[in-house]
Amino acid sequence: MRILGIETSCDETGVALFDSEQGILADALYSQIELHAEYGGVVPELASRDHVRKLLPLIEEVMQRAGCTKNRCAKAEVDAIAYTAGPGLVGALMVGASVAKSLAFAWGIPAVAVHHMEGHLLAPLLETPAPEAPFVALLVSGGHTQLVNVEAIGRYEILGESLDDAAGEAFDKTAKMLGLGYPGGPVIAKAAERGTPNRFQFPRPMVDRPGLDFSFSGLKTFTLNTRDDCAEQGGLTDQDVADIAWAFQDAVVDTLALKCRRALRQTGAKQLVVAGGVSANLLLRERLAEMVAREKAEVFYPQLRYCTDNGAMIAFAGYQRMLAGADKDLKVQVRARWPLSELA
Repeated sequence: MRILGIETSCDETGVALFDSEQGILADALYSQIELHAEYGGVVPELASRDHVRKLLPLIEEVMQRAGCTKNRCAKAEVDAIAYTAGPGLVGALMVGASVAKSLAFAWGIPAVAVHHMEGHLLAPLLETPAPEAPFVALLVSGGHTQLVNVEAIGRYEILGESLDDAAGEAFDKTAKMLGLGYPGGPVIAKAAERGTPNRFQFPRPMVDRPGLDFSFSGLKTFTLNTRDDCAEQGGLTDQDVADIAWAFQDAVVDTLALKCRRALRQTGAKQLVVAGGVSANLLLRERLAEMVAREKAEVFYPQLRYCTDNGAMIAFAGYQRMLAGADKDLKVQVRARWPLSELA
């Protein structure tokens, strides 16, 4: 089975062609980071327009690299199209859904709606070795921070999630607060390399109470107060910014690692899957490696190029949905908010 995957949930246009026997045949990704950087975050209308501009050329590029020609990209070449139907920015989602449904109608093949976070959750299964259910998944990105008990593909129990800002969102807002730019995760990690360890002691939110939920808004407030204190004591220096970045990143990573350990112990699982944009953070990977070694468990990630939003994860998730008999009608429906717990 060959599935064409289309991802347009936010500010990255991703396309990939997945073959059930050969894996990913070709994939392409266009990032809008430069477009949105001057605004310090994603502008939904600009994101939608850029998806319109880039999606069809990327589909043609992927098809050609996979050995398909424009006239042969029909039922004989592709068995189904998978597209991100949510959660995400409505305008951006509509671009991907409309193109997917139109091509599916023209080519006479099914179009399958995919949950964006299920795509992230399943991305590590593209790797070798791959995790096997049951396992615990940490989904950590700009819009979501969740711990999920994965009993089997398609059977998910939410163990905990962020009650306010997701970890990636907190990185973005903190980076803007410190004048470091966008996106927040990479720029804070880079600034933290120059930071003085433990100069500032940031709290680990919600680790002193039972449960697996997260909260990162308080860390932003603590960062703001620390920044303002430094500014009042003689001006905010580059070293102050680096030290604050170190403390903020250390607190977020420590919190994530502590909650992951708690989730493994609570479920008895010995495999941890980590996916989403923040999973590329090197300090997080270092802390989780230390934690799973102590717990006699294993941790799995997608390769770095599939940590952020991409078409490969959507194509693979669409393949799994096709195997499960997913709804294949041609109605264009997207959901800006779509809890993973509501996924059939």
